[in-house]
Amino acid sequence: MASNAPALKRSETIADSMPEALRQSRYHMKRCFAKYIEKGKRMMKLQHLMGEMEQVIDDKAERTQLLEGLLGYILCTTQEAAVVPPYVAFAIRPSPGFWEYVKVSANDLSVEGITATEYLKYKEMTVDETWANDENALEIDFGAMDFSLPHLTLSSSIGNGLSYISKFLTSKLNNSPASAQSLVDYLLSLEHQGEKLMINETLNTVSNLQAALIVAEAALSSLPKDTPYQSFEMRFKEWGFEKGWGDNAERVQETMHSLSEILQAPDPLNMDRFFGRLPIIFNVVYVLDQVVALEEELLARIKHKGLNVKPQILVVTRLIPDAKGTKCNVELEPVMNTKHSHILRVPFVTENGVLRQWVSRFDIYPYLEKYTQDAANKVIEIMEGKPDLIIGNYTDGNLVAALMASKLDTTLGTIAHALEKTKYEDSDLRWKEFDPKYHFSCQFTADLIAMNTADFIITSTYQEIAGSKDRPGQYESHTAFTLPGLYRVASGINVFDPKFNIASPGADQSIYFPYTEKQKRFTTFRPAIEDLLFSKADNAEHIGYLEDKKKPIIFSMARLDTVKNITGLTEWYGKNKRLRNLVNLVIVGAFFDPSKSKDREEAAEIKKMHMLIDKYQLKGQIRWIAAQTDRKRNGELYRSIADTKGAFVQPAFYEAFGLTVIEAMNCGLPTFATSQGGPAEIIIDGVSGFHIDPNNGDESSNKIADFFQKCKENPEHWNRISLQGLQRINECYTWKIYANKVLNMGCTYSFWRRLYRAEKQAKGRYIQTFYNLQFKNLALGFHIAEVVRSLNFLERPKQDKDQNMESSIHEMNWTLNTSHFTVSTEECASRTC
Repeated sequence: MASNAPALKRSETIADSMPEALRQSRYHMKRCFAKYIEKGKRMMKLQHLMGEMEQVIDDKAERTQLLEGLLGYILCTTQEAAVVPPYVAFAIRPSPGFWEYVKVSANDLSVEGITATEYLKYKEMTVDETWANDENALEIDFGAMDFSLPHLTLSSSIGNGLSYISKFLTSKLNNSPASAQSLVDYLLSLEHQGEKLMINETLNTVSNLQAALIVAEAALSSLPKDTPYQSFEMRFKEWGFEKGWGDNAERVQETMHSLSEILQAPDPLNMDRFFGRLPIIFNVVYVLDQVVALEEELLARIKHKGLNVKPQILVVTRLIPDAKGTKCNVELEPVMNTKHSHILRVPFVTENGVLRQWVSRFDIYPYLEKYTQDAANKVIEIMEGKPDLIIGNYTDGNLVAALMASKLDTTLGTIAHALEKTKYEDSDLRWKEFDPKYHFSCQFTADLIAMNTADFIITSTYQEIAGSKDRPGQYESHTAFTLPGLYRVASGINVFDPKFNIASPGADQSIYFPYTEKQKRFTTFRPAIEDLLFSKADNAEHIGYLEDKKKPIIFSMARLDTVKNITGLTEWYGKNKRLRNLVNLVIVGAFFDPSKSKDREEAAEIKKMHMLIDKYQLKGQIRWIAAQTDRKRNGELYRSIADTKGAFVQPAFYEAFGLTVIEAMNCGLPTFATSQGGPAEIIIDGVSGFHIDPNNGDESSNKIADFFQKCKENPEHWNRISLQGLQRINECYTWKIYANKVLNMGCTYSFWRRLYRAEKQAKGRYIQTFYNLQFKNLALGFHIAEVVRSLNFLERPKQDKDQNMESSIHEMNWTLNTSHFTVSTEECASRTC
């Protein structure tokens, strides 16, 4: 349809081309726009625009002809429209990261290009006309502070920031002798605990350094490659070189040659190689799951640089004194399987002392500034100096990391994981509705501060940054938005900023490893897993049974909420007789009694599961297992499914990344995963697994059935997909690859921020003003509101008060007790706060 429409000419904007497109269908468009404005001020999504067009143009052939033309292309790339009669203002997204705004008059179909600010004002008029017309309304424009920094220009380049930084640095060093001196000055600044690294003041100019490198390379060429650095250390020190070049003659020569090439004629390859070898990062504030791989990579790099330094990694999180049954009340805890990494827990402190209880992530903003101060002091005390790299996680942790990095003048990376703004439709426009429960005003403000403070941003997928052809990315949704009555964001973040980098997580390969590695398998779980899958008894852990144990199993494991679409998979299976004849279905998720769920959506999905099992008479072909928390047993469960020559199915309507997909593929299990979100990037369709459309159950179930039919006819087909899935994981999705990428980012962006120090400082002042005049007031405001609510609670009748207190205590205990297996690794430790 519109996808086949003629593209815009390069010289044209939407505003240039739209008038002619409207003129060609003037009769229909006049009626269509009259329909759009007849209900007055409102917001319209694409489906509303198309639905009302269908009412006006009831002739299908005429409608199809219109949509196949340029006007159809424009309408189909519209994300939303603000209707303020007689105008309809369109937000049009021709491709990821690119936005245009136009307004069309319903009276005469005249078209005018408008700015993001003007569009946002039309949007505001649908809910708060007074604010929209206020000339003094607060407007935030971070883009105005980035005008002198280089940016990417192609949608396909988004998320490849590090490689483009190397190219930008190459260009800058080629074109500016002063930049080459900046590199020398940067090398002179490198030291660890007072000991100089790389070069000393003898080599304080580009010419001195170049001359010394020529002499040093000549000397190294005459030495055996494995000659220890200590053998020629004193001679090199006299020439101006310090430790850090390498642990033997070969590595030292390679590093020096890369620098010589950069100073002579810079190129991106040598730039990457050199910065990847610089001894910059020793002390890191980070998160738990990646720590083992990060420490291993740090230790290897330090050894290869010829240094005798012990790295330190601190995972900074909350200390909760009343966290019974967990280690969340232990201040300093070693991280398992590491030598130099610890979890550091710091409590929230108020004017009344230490906050002893758990607090929801939506309610912690008033505590974060004091927490940052206390955590920074503790980090410096333990590390005996400031960290070289700080990486934040989630909204709260990213804000703390941003404040700490600004305070300590340290390189900062952030990882959002999931930005709340995209989870709720019109959450910015309707922020006042959500704020009492979710405090989105604080959350969106904190996200803006952190992403603009960050030197680099790590994401798991391209879609997290810039979405897909049809859907904006999580970060992209912060490009321009408005919180009517609070502030308007004309430019929040630019997804073409080279700070964005895709570094996908891995799975713990000591737990999730191929089913073929028999000697490593956790054989102690075999009897329990056999019972879990095949016993006929119904109990609190499993219901349903598998009559034919010889059939392969298709398996899915997720929360039971609507977006995960587990009930959708169950219905696909129930409807497809061919699939049912070929395989059994095993579901792991939630529990079986909907009355025990405190989540209405989960309760509804549990009821729906029971209904589908009865409707399609699935007894004998389905096993429903309650949620499992033992990661080791889960790893063996994946492998047990692989033993049946089964497959893993991830049918979500949308999945930001898809860690279960990585886990399954690590275990050698062929995987079918949603085409909507991160899994579409993990899997190469038909090669390392399969994409399925969650919105087309018949097509998806037939795709799964086709695979198993082919496997039945040719068992090698299963083995080929299994091996190609493992190959894909080992090439792209391991913690070792991740750790290497993150440390390379830390090294390169450390120099980048120094090169653009003046610009960073100017933007830092702007962010600091936004933080002090906006965020602090918001956090204080809802803190006061919480105190007032508490006072009102104390004045309520005793019976009512006791019921609410009992409910609150139950909620707190449920959160802590059911998180027993994860609270010290994911809730407390993997989140910086």
